[in-house]
Amino acid sequence: MLKDYLPWIIAGLVVLALVIGGLVLTRVVPEVAATRRRRPRPPRDHFRTGEDDVPAPLKRAGVVINPTKLADLPTARERITAACLANGWAEPVFYETTVEDPGHGQAAQAVRDGVDIVCTLGGDGTVRNVAGALVGTETALGILPAGTGNLLARNLDLPVALEAAVGVALTGRNRRIDVGELVIGAAPMDDAPDESGDPETHYFLVMSGVGMDAQIMAGTNENLKAKVGWPAYMLSGVKHLVSPEFRISVKVDDELEFRRRARMVVIGNCGRLLGGLVLMPNARVDDGQLDTVIASPRGVVGWVPVATRVATRQRKGHPTLDHKACKEIRVRTDRPVPVQIDGDVIGEASEVSATVRPGCLTVRVSQ
Repeated sequence: MLKDYLPWIIAGLVVLALVIGGLVLTRVVPEVAATRRRRPRPPRDHFRTGEDDVPAPLKRAGVVINPTKLADLPTARERITAACLANGWAEPVFYETTVEDPGHGQAAQAVRDGVDIVCTLGGDGTVRNVAGALVGTETALGILPAGTGNLLARNLDLPVALEAAVGVALTGRNRRIDVGELVIGAAPMDDAPDESGDPETHYFLVMSGVGMDAQIMAGTNENLKAKVGWPAYMLSGVKHLVSPEFRISVKVDDELEFRRRARMVVIGNCGRLLGGLVLMPNARVDDGQLDTVIASPRGVVGWVPVATRVATRQRKGHPTLDHKACKEIRVRTDRPVPVQIDGDVIGEASEVSATVRPGCLTVRVSQ
């Protein structure tokens, strides 16, 4: 008789087992899921490798110093170093100019050393030589004014105080500016003997010129300049008001060549001078062109209207002061005359040709 009920007994046991199993699962599974949900998330650093823990290297500046412009070089180095550290940069690398190399080689070495910016501590001549190594590169130029004129810094509205200038160089914004390229030396007018030698190529950031302005630079007393600053140039300018005239032949872009007598020709990348004077009111460092002034006054009295137009920033209005805006200009003279580039007299020549190189230099300026 038990055999007759055995299948039903087995079936009942199976059903009972399934019911009990279902009850257990309904309690255990939610608890397991809750336990999984409550498991704490590993900290973020748990997934990091050792390489991520290495801090990024600090930026470093290279500073090209003209030691002749500083009375206390060690103190200047200390102030620059302190300013770099205060702005979160590493200690700077210093390079000193020499008579043989006034800045170009030092700037090139700084770039090879991997600095993040190349700064100059000196005058416009130091800036020009350092910039020559940076033209066409992405390395920015920082300007720490320490000269007499500091004309590029003034035209870019940069601070003159050392700590403030360092701050701008390290934290300011990049600005692309034009550079003038000057070729010196070629055949003079009227088949006169060529005494200028082989052609030389130079860069200028502020102004270059032939004639009286170069004579003023050459005639400025260095001792007086060190004592009184830029007014020393004015004294030299008074002495050269009656400098000799010379005949010039000028070719501007694709215009016809013209001739006249002149006392000076100034080719500028920017127009602001010392003492708040503006020689070229429309000149801009990033307008893609050069501005030229041709001055041809007669005697001392002839300088009065010229000076008036410079003081009032008029661009036109008098036949003895011509303004030309161009991308390229060539000036030939009837004899060799002095030539200056950003305040440095580099000799005499009877022909100069200037061409603008738009936006080829990066300079760090104020925000």
